Amino acid sequence: MELWQLPLSFSRLRMFPFFDLAHYVASVLALKEQRGVVEVSVRSPVACWFSAMLYCFGGSVLSSLMLGEPPVAFLAKTINILLASSVWYLVFYCPEDMFYRCFSLMPLRLLVAGMKEVTRTWKITDGIEHANTVYKDAWLVMIAVGWARGAGGGLISNFEQLVRGVWKPETNELLQMSYPVKITLIGAVLFTLQRRQYLPIAKHNLMFLYTIFLVVFKVKMMLTRGAASPLAPFEAALGRMFFGSQKTPSKVTSEGVTSSNGSSVCHQPSEQHHEGAKKKQAKKTE
Repeated sequence: MELWQLPLSFSRLRMFPFFDLAHYVASVLALKEQRGVVEVSVRSPVACWFSAMLYCFGGSVLSSLMLGEPPVAFLAKTINILLASSVWYLVFYCPEDMFYRCFSLMPLRLLVAGMKEVTRTWKITDGIEHANTVYKDAWLVMIAVGWARGAGGGLISNFEQLVRGVWKPETNELLQMSYPVKITLIGAVLFTLQRRQYLPIAKHNLMFLYTIFLVVFKVKMMLTRGAASPLAPFEAALGRMFFGSQKTPSKVTSEGVTSSNGSSVCHQPSEQHHEGAKKKQAKKTE
């Protein structure tokens, strides 16, 4: 096979069963590492299983809701459900926690994480094609559904937490987008532009390049254990360009240092002005 044929052959890869299995393993491992999940798995295995299914099939659930389709349609894929449920059982209930310990080794963790990123590309493109069949050439719908299909597990994280009895609205992905949600949104935009022929590149080439980007930076972030997003410099530049360099509320609050009598320094000028106005008014009345 020649080098120029590599992207085309790559775009014809089948996700089932190996890549889907890697996606389930990576998703359930991430669930187990959430605070309090192990206790939930002992107290209520049903709630733990449902949370795991939302981690694995959250994109299908959210995209179905957006298109007015039954959100339980993913349950019709019996083999996938059995495979994901088997992974869930082994991760949480394997004797001596051997399954989790095995996949916690860095080489295997990198392998399943990289394969999971490959499935992200396929989920985005499948979501866009599905949306295009329901709403022909509605590019905003295509972006939204592709984004939901590729990052649904993160976008419905509040609902998944609620299943486990946790309510943290401040962790809403729309308020604090994680790197996977951001990069999935960018991918949905790119593949939609390509689908509408606004981007002069073949689909298989874009799939290959986008997936390489996902895998390389995912592996890099895991090896360096860095939480910094590779998109941060672009976000900062675009933020200054379009929204101005505004101070965050935390910085504004920190600048309001309290005085010795407990009142805020930043409010003192207005209070002094108010007292001065009272004195002037008293003089006038005298």
